Amino acid sequence: MRIVPKPALDGIFVPNVTPFTRQGNLDVEALRTCVRFWVENEVSGLIPCGSNGEAPYLSREERSKVTSIVLEEVNGRIPVIPGTGSLSTQETISLTRDAENLGADAALIVTPFYYELTNSEIMAHYRTVLDSVSIPIVLYNVPKFTGFSLDPRIIDQLARENEQVAGVKDSSGKIETMTEIIRLVGSRISVLAGAADITLSSFSIGSKGAVLAVANVFPATCKRLYDAFRNNRLDEAKRLQERIILANDLLVKKYNQLSAIKEALNTTGLPAGYPRRPALALEGEEKMAVREFVKTMNESDR
Repeated sequence: MRIVPKPALDGIFVPNVTPFTRQGNLDVEALRTCVRFWVENEVSGLIPCGSNGEAPYLSREERSKVTSIVLEEVNGRIPVIPGTGSLSTQETISLTRDAENLGADAALIVTPFYYELTNSEIMAHYRTVLDSVSIPIVLYNVPKFTGFSLDPRIIDQLARENEQVAGVKDSSGKIETMTEIIRLVGSRISVLAGAADITLSSFSIGSKGAVLAVANVFPATCKRLYDAFRNNRLDEAKRLQERIILANDLLVKKYNQLSAIKEALNTTGLPAGYPRRPALALEGEEKMAVREFVKTMNESDR
């Protein structure tokens, strides 16, 4: 069995957005500016080309370019874990090899989507990918987007079989699912929460950290929540969790999160640009609601 160095997977990770121009082209300089902002706010790592990075709308070449830019800007200061999952096993292997060749610290691989697959097919998919690459792998469960929830028993079996499995991001939003995953694999790999609503609860039951969409906009607030919990400042942690839930309710649940997260970043002065079509930029009342919320959040941080 191959023994592969694994990155530290604890703390707050940003599933970072991919800035596009109004015409839908990748905005390289805007991406560099945003990366510098996240790194300066001392997040634990970046996850480009994930759900919030609009990975399904990116070509293979664009994914490589985004990953390369993020790696260059980060310059080894924090782990970079690009999303490399796709519909087919073959494409997932190609994307993961690209990330490995670019020097990524690990790869985040979502469950295949579109077709309904059996547990045996999901297991075979991950096994084949793991056998085809040497980079550490973080499994990714996000039923909101895939329509499929990764069985915790699969996570357990893959972690037992292969040292490359470094962690799992669970975005089910269900504390009972997190509890079962942690029970099975929490002592062997990093379990990361992918839903803002249960971030503090997940810390309490043993998750190592969280990958939060709202950390794109409020990285310092999310990091303060993590630090407060780790230092047993639980009252502070609860207050910060409440604020993060408010942000998540608006930016992730109420509106198209691709559009809302970018509008929130643009409001703070960061060039997140536009979502790629078919997603549309927020307008009118929706745009004003996001701007007012960001202003209120920022004022309360002073």
